[in-house]
Amino acid sequence: MNIETALKEAMALEGALGIALVDYESGMSLGTLGGGPGLDLELAAAGNTEVVRSKMRTLASLDMNDVIEDILITLGQQYHLIRPLTSSKGTLFLYLALDRSRSNLALARHGLKRIETSLDV
Repeated sequence: MNIETALKEAMALEGALGIALVDYESGMSLGTLGGGPGLDLELAAAGNTEVVRSKMRTLASLDMNDVIEDILITLGQQYHLIRPLTSSKGTLFLYLALDRSRSNLALARHGLKRIETSLDV
């Protein structure tokens, strides 16, 4: 599946507000969909790059031979779900913002995992 299709499928998840595919080395988005006045996806993507980098450094410092499946940030009205893609897809992550009152976190995680495995970058 190409990037455009992957972003559209992510936006079809219940409660999705916005989705971005981001390179955490550069902080640049390869694609975004959704967002709006209350959610600047370009700014959020760049900011969440620091979250991913920090966690990667922490794993390396702890000499943990493991991978990050998801990073979850819970806000009062939103969930922000960060899913680093498998190493075969480079230094990319999916960033999904969800309306907390309309979403199912378990289904969103499952959906992002399905999208990740089908994504061809």
